Amino acid sequence: MLVHSRGARWALWAVFLVLFLPLFALPLLVVLGASLATHWSSVLPSGLTLAHYRSATRGEALQALLTSLLTAAGASVLALATGTWAALAGAALKKRGKRVLDALFMLPVAVPSVVVGLSVLVAFSKPPLLLNGTRWIVILAHTVLVTAFAHQSVSAAVTRLDPAYEQAAASLGARPSYVLWRVRLPLLLPSLTAAAGLCFALSMGELSATMMLYPPDWTPLPVLIYAATDRGALFSGSAVAVVLMAATLLVLFAVSRVRTRASYR
Repeated sequence: MLVHSRGARWALWAVFLVLFLPLFALPLLVVLGASLATHWSSVLPSGLTLAHYRSATRGEALQALLTSLLTAAGASVLALATGTWAALAGAALKKRGKRVLDALFMLPVAVPSVVVGLSVLVAFSKPPLLLNGTRWIVILAHTVLVTAFAHQSVSAAVTRLDPAYEQAAASLGARPSYVLWRVRLPLLLPSLTAAAGLCFALSMGELSATMMLYPPDWTPLPVLIYAATDRGALFSGSAVAVVLMAATLLVLFAVSRVRTRASYR
């Protein structure tokens, strides 16, 4: 910490707690409390129960969780492959070319996600590529929304790579494909896993574009949460939201373990 005075450090911690708790921790605690309550007529919830979690982990909610996991996994893989390819290809471009490439990938992030959903819906509702009404249009929209983060993360890592490793491999007769798969990508593995975790988390929570595209047989969990709260079932919706947070955190924890092992290779 840059502050060496004990009093100043305590003051900074106090400011941090005053700002952190109301803005970040308190809303999550409210959702957690609501998921365990049958009614909330005072400051604290009352009528504690686990019934909401029993309904949030079976039937329609369990199917929606599986749908979210599959959607996020598919979008993350596609986004990581596209973003990594573009980052590696962009490294060979001149400065102006890199700026154009970065702008193209950041464009879906610069506009509201509902606009991305509408554009995907219009583009893939007619032949030759008819995806409307299928799960693939949801996965495609999520991929478009999260690819920018994968590209930016991997692109930053590519610029930090020491070219000496690639030059040494090439001087020993390694083909470009061998250098790519056995030198560059292993060195990028920590950044690749971090980008995959970020894309997965963003896809798990995506709602705006999903609302415009999802078919009845492919309902992600955020849509189910929105539907529950819209009809006034706040407590059951809160339980489903906690399940969504827990599933996302578990996957991110697994990804972080992979990233940690990759960093020490």
